[in-house]
Amino acid sequence: MPVDFTAETHMPGHYFSRIARAMARIGDSRLKPLGFATAQLPVLTALRDGSARSQGELARWAKVEQPTMAQLLARMERGGIVRREPDPRDRRSSLVSLTEEARAKLPAGRKVLEEGNRDATAGLSEAEVATLVGLMQRVLANLDALEA
Repeated sequence: MPVDFTAETHMPGHYFSRIARAMARIGDSRLKPLGFATAQLPVLTALRDGSARSQGELARWAKVEQPTMAQLLARMERGGIVRREPDPRDRRSSLVSLTEEARAKLPAGRKVLEEGNRDATAGLSEAEVATLVGLMQRVLANLDALEA
């Protein structure tokens, strides 16, 4: 029998949205002392290995439009988190990489995020967290398939 999505209590998107906003608010407040923000996480993740990538690559990685990524990178550059260097393969483009200062703060940022996830799942058993994550991955796969 199909799920009845007419009642708000049966609308997973409502809860995903509330959870995402709450996690972002709490994450931002905890990451702020390090000079990071949750909106920067896709860029930090993509560049954490020391690589340099183009703005276009980062936009695709983060699943955002180019202008959105350009604004984010400009803020990150002003904050000393990333640097841009000319792309030797394309003079019209630049490659973005993390500054040494930002790379040095990544482990502390990771700990902050781990703590936030622990706090968010407080009271759940390890098995329940694994089930929750598995279900969320399946929902995300469904959504990714719709966008393909």
